[in-house]
Amino acid sequence: MEKKKYVYLFSEGDETMKNLLGGKGANLAEMTKLGIPVPQGFIVTTEACNKYYEDGKKISDAIIEEIQENIKKLEETTGKEFGSLENPLLVSVRSGARVSMPGMMDTILNLGLNDTSVEVMAKLTNNPRFAYDSYRRFIQMFSDVVMGVEKRLFENLIDEMKEARGVHFDTDLTADDLKELVGKYKELYKKEKGEDFIQDPKKQLIEAVTAVFRSWDNPRAIVYRRLNDIPGEWGTAVNVQQMVFGNKGETSGTGVAFSRNAATGEKEIYGEYLMNAQGEDVVAGIRTPLPIAKLEEQNPAIYKQFMDIVHTLENHYRDMQDMEFTIEEGVLYFLQTRNGKRTAQAALKIAVDLVEEGMLTKEQAILKVEPKQLDSLLHPTFDTAEIKKSTAIAKGLPASPGAACGKISFTAEEAKERAAAGEKVVLVRLETSPEDIEGMIAAEGILTVRGGMTSHAAVVARGMGTCCVAGCGTLKVNEEEKTLEVDGKVYTTEDYISIDGSTGNVYGEAIDTVTPEISGHFATFMAWADEIRALKIRTNADSPRDTKQAVEFGAEGIGLCRTEHMFFAEDRIMAVREMIVAKNEEERRAALEKLLPMQREDFIGIYEELEERPATIRFLDPPLHEFLPHTDEEIEELAKTMGLTFEELKNTVESLHEFNPMMGHRGCRLAVSYPEIAEMQTRAVIEAAIEVKKNKGYNIVPEIMIPLVGDIKELKFVKDIVVRTAETVMEEKETKLDYLVGTMIEIPRAAVTADEIAKEAEFFSFGTNDLTQMTFGFSRDDAAKFLNDYYERKVYEQDPFAKLDQNGVGQLVKMAAEKGRATRPNIKLGICGEHGGDPSSIEFCHNVGLNYVSCSPFRVPVARLAAAQAQVKNPR
Repeated sequence: MEKKKYVYLFSEGDETMKNLLGGKGANLAEMTKLGIPVPQGFIVTTEACNKYYEDGKKISDAIIEEIQENIKKLEETTGKEFGSLENPLLVSVRSGARVSMPGMMDTILNLGLNDTSVEVMAKLTNNPRFAYDSYRRFIQMFSDVVMGVEKRLFENLIDEMKEARGVHFDTDLTADDLKELVGKYKELYKKEKGEDFIQDPKKQLIEAVTAVFRSWDNPRAIVYRRLNDIPGEWGTAVNVQQMVFGNKGETSGTGVAFSRNAATGEKEIYGEYLMNAQGEDVVAGIRTPLPIAKLEEQNPAIYKQFMDIVHTLENHYRDMQDMEFTIEEGVLYFLQTRNGKRTAQAALKIAVDLVEEGMLTKEQAILKVEPKQLDSLLHPTFDTAEIKKSTAIAKGLPASPGAACGKISFTAEEAKERAAAGEKVVLVRLETSPEDIEGMIAAEGILTVRGGMTSHAAVVARGMGTCCVAGCGTLKVNEEEKTLEVDGKVYTTEDYISIDGSTGNVYGEAIDTVTPEISGHFATFMAWADEIRALKIRTNADSPRDTKQAVEFGAEGIGLCRTEHMFFAEDRIMAVREMIVAKNEEERRAALEKLLPMQREDFIGIYEELEERPATIRFLDPPLHEFLPHTDEEIEELAKTMGLTFEELKNTVESLHEFNPMMGHRGCRLAVSYPEIAEMQTRAVIEAAIEVKKNKGYNIVPEIMIPLVGDIKELKFVKDIVVRTAETVMEEKETKLDYLVGTMIEIPRAAVTADEIAKEAEFFSFGTNDLTQMTFGFSRDDAAKFLNDYYERKVYEQDPFAKLDQNGVGQLVKMAAEKGRATRPNIKLGICGEHGGDPSSIEFCHNVGLNYVSCSPFRVPVARLAAAQAQVKNPR
């Protein structure tokens, strides 16, 4: 049997091997094939990562042997020797998952240096400053990433030295300074680890590869994977690559570039670089980088070669590229390329432009935009009138568009806690690091003092669609004292700031926002999505206002109108409470009589906004106790208003208390106990439809949905009430109207007996929120208390309430759809749970053959695009 291969040279792979070699490795292999100057190396595969975890977090001897064999091959290619005292080979060790996860996992540069080889490097290059600068960087990165010694401790030492020498930048330190610093770094390492810094390059390499595998499961990577639907079993590859040095003096440098503007999508090379620097200097924002155009002045020949390679890569990959490059003593190398992270606006413009330039078809372009990114285009921007009245207190780089307003938070942890408590916060940092990911997710926006357009904050914010202003150097931030100072004025955690990620402006006040419109490239792109998709997209809306918003965003009807939401309004809650405390049917009907015109007016408003689009109206669903007060003070106050004694109302409240409301007296069970509720709601729906038909000429076909059905007899009982009432109303109004009666499939028994239920139901709408709760056996509210433990221990990777559990709940949906169609071939099938706005869940619904998905108004464009992508991937 052939021995399994876990390590590949760049020259042995290509871009089709992404699942095995990871995105970075596959692209390095492809660039090698294209003849682009790439420092050579090898890739330890994603399968090796999975084996590392299978073997109890240990790299097997067979894989170590393969790594060592490939180091020998790399030595032959480069003419250098790993651990040599004459011509040492140094390497970088980088992670590389299938999909780009910028800043989420760990990198080690300059690996192979030790106390002896650093002296050799100093002599070989005649540049001791470069050699010791590389060594101090390696000690810090290796200690932090591989051995768990805090980076901050090393930074304190270099800051102390810069202060003692009276210099501002790392580059101002001399070779002797850096040699002394290396000694201090090694002392710190010994103090923290109880042993000397590792000198054997082969041991350094295996420890580094292990650390990259380990970083696949670090907390920030797990959070990022959950946010971006990246399965844990994919694993990460490790790229071991010959080092080329951008810190060899002023003829050397390093940079990051995008083949188009990542913020706006403009067709222009967009990048930044630093001379005499290594890669992390550019993205960490410690020094302010130069725009790529400056390179043309400094070295026209390198600039031309650079531009030619950028065009080659964009044309080859037919997408905007994000590239890292290094110039070593006047020689250009490309270290990586990948499809670049971009803002939603840029993604849309680039997709449309690539079609217009003939590089892509519409179907290919549709796959180039992440549906979730559209979120950032659908949320408020600053009110123009308000902005005109405001004066910016500072200006940084417009790193990720959009507008954000909130109180200042100076740490990621604080941002997370305050956001969880319902506060809107803006995360303000000197610079962000990968550890800040959860705070960045929680914040309305991100503001940093340091860093450029390719800094960690900028790249991650663009990927998440979060507003970000970076490199705002005029701000003085004291993270320990939690203060922000601008021009002598001090702001604290109780002060509001507003940031504009499209202009870079920062305002020292709260500024109102407005909802954007779908136009320009967005409108063009969404029109293509609508041409392509097979699934219809509806919305969950309970008011004319929400309905109007959803229709503007492209909704083709309402998939869920929760009628109980209409009952909580101040002008009607009293009538609802009267109905609940009624002692008999007569009193109950009197209270319902008050509710009827209110509910009818709601439906009229909704039908008018929909024009002739369909609307599924769900009858009363929650248990009645939700409409009643619960504290003695509230009960006493309400009792007086209703003319009851405190005891009478208190007894009613207690009698309606349920131990498990999720499975209690709610949904169709209410209509079985109190048929008059279903009568009133049917009358409101049918009367509203008739009135809109008469006044507006719209042909409304109401879809009445009976919730929480688990048995065909329940459905038949309530349906009979609906039909009887509807026929009565149509006789009274002398107007005939088509209407449908269906049910929500949200109880596992309903899914299992769907063929029976379809005898009475003219449509099914899958209520996947409740179906998930019932199937898993835990409530969404309570699950939040323990789901984090499940994520940490890798029991679950995803929140089943956010992303449909396709193996369990999904199978019930699939079964019910098949059984329903077997009984009633033309049955209408939809989904109206929160999953209706989740792209991976939408793809599942498409594949199962549902007619539509329904989601909240702001997720409608997301759903339209996700449905189009599902059709491109799996046409039906």
